[in-house]
Amino acid sequence: MNFDFSQLNMSDLNWTFLSTNSELPYTLVWVVAILVLRRYTKRLVRIHPRLEHDIKRQRLNAIDNFLNLLMVVGLIIIWSTELQNIAISIAAFIVALIIALKEFIQCIVGAFYKASARPYQVGDWVKIGQYEGEVTDSDWLSTTLFEVDLIGRSYAYTGRTTVVPNSQLLTSAVQNLNYMRRYIEHSFSISRHTDDVNLFEIKDEILERLREYSEHFHEVAIRYNSLIEKRLDIKISGPEPRVRITTTSEGFNVFTVSLFCPTEEAVEIEQKVTEDFMHLWFKKRNIRQLEQG
Repeated sequence: MNFDFSQLNMSDLNWTFLSTNSELPYTLVWVVAILVLRRYTKRLVRIHPRLEHDIKRQRLNAIDNFLNLLMVVGLIIIWSTELQNIAISIAAFIVALIIALKEFIQCIVGAFYKASARPYQVGDWVKIGQYEGEVTDSDWLSTTLFEVDLIGRSYAYTGRTTVVPNSQLLTSAVQNLNYMRRYIEHSFSISRHTDDVNLFEIKDEILERLREYSEHFHEVAIRYNSLIEKRLDIKISGPEPRVRITTTSEGFNVFTVSLFCPTEEAVEIEQKVTEDFMHLWFKKRNIRQLEQG
């Protein structure tokens, strides 16, 4: 039997297809609208002249998260009829899927915990379990950190990036270290063998050098110290430098210095004080050796 294709009306076919598959054009329009909205909204934030860099990063991150959620919600609404039709047949599959996607679900729950408790935001210094660094990005599944050398007390970026699943927020302690970004209670120790040099004779001179090195930021340190105490509602060590002298069971004298200083100057001041200590210590030792000789 011959079939005359010329009798087909393509416009009728297109209309029939669209009428029976209306979700497809709605989906296309919705996705394009969200992408256009994302592009121009983020552009307005980037060119805003009065927003600081960290504020821009926070708002761009918030826009991404909100529009992603809006896109998902819109797609669910558009395809709701189709989803209802297949909901009953996949009940057993959903149970198995939940078990398989346990980690994924924990990440989503962790994201809701983060949104409600707000333990940190983009730009903060945080410690999540064993991971620590500056929050550079945060979404529904993970938090990205620029690693900061807090253990080595150099407070510099290591160049490594850590992606922490949001499930860690439910199982690990979260510490906000943001107050350390500008000022830090920096402590370091210098150990020497027990000898004839009395470290208490060096103490006052080192304290004088510390006051000299911290003079240019002393007033700001006092204000920032008070701000941290009020914000955290705790009492922390004051901005005045301190020196403590102790001994160990192995026979070492330990000279410990503590000072409240700008984070970026901590290592520089530590090196200056260590140099001053070594100079004074060798000077005292040589004098004692001459006296005994």
